[in-house]
Amino acid sequence: MNSDIGNVSERPIILLVEDEPSVRRSLQLLLHAKGYDIRSYASSAALIGDPLAGEAVCLITDYRMPEIDGLAVLRALRAQGWHKPAILITAYHSPELVQQATGEGFSDVLEKPLREHMLADAIARATAPVPPAL
Repeated sequence: MNSDIGNVSERPIILLVEDEPSVRRSLQLLLHAKGYDIRSYASSAALIGDPLAGEAVCLITDYRMPEIDGLAVLRALRAQGWHKPAILITAYHSPELVQQATGEGFSDVLEKPLREHMLADAIARATAPVPPAL
């Protein structure tokens, strides 16, 4: 008999930084429905200062925000020792930004307005288990 029947299985934690409240809320609802535990932040500083951020399996961050842009958010998390996958979302999509973001360590750069399936696919790719080496 399974003694864990009464326990809720642990959901993977996703960090979400988006300064636009309506976008943040809709992404939070969407990702929660997809089975993730979402820690959402209205500002980059709030995320960077959260001691629990290290528990997350993935970061989704907006590019252009008032105080600290999405590229700097990932750099700050990396400096704190967090080395999980990250996805950049932006309304200012360009080949130059994609090149810069991938160079900084982002696995995907998605253009706003976001398509639900593209975000879900990007998260699935970023958080997929790495197959063992032969």
